[in-house]
Amino acid sequence: MTDISSIYHPPVKRSVEIAGHKTSISLEPLFWDWLRKVAEEEGIPINALVARIDVERIGADNPPGLAGAIRQWLAARALGRHGG
Repeated sequence: MTDISSIYHPPVKRSVEIAGHKTSISLEPLFWDWLRKVAEEEGIPINALVARIDVERIGADNPPGLAGAIRQWLAARALGRHGG
């Protein structure tokens, strides 16, 4: 059985490079793990996946912040509501 307290953790800030510039993103470890898993499944670096999510988010009518966009993208993908 998984220790339920391990999913409740404050955000962790990490640096990623998007379009040639570094930026910091704060996500909970659960989302960092999930993002890493998807990147591995797609055979691309995390930076490339984050850059793709960033392009999609910027094109939205009312774009959220990048960390929120990543969480929403991952959830939409898990729910089958996103083609990516």
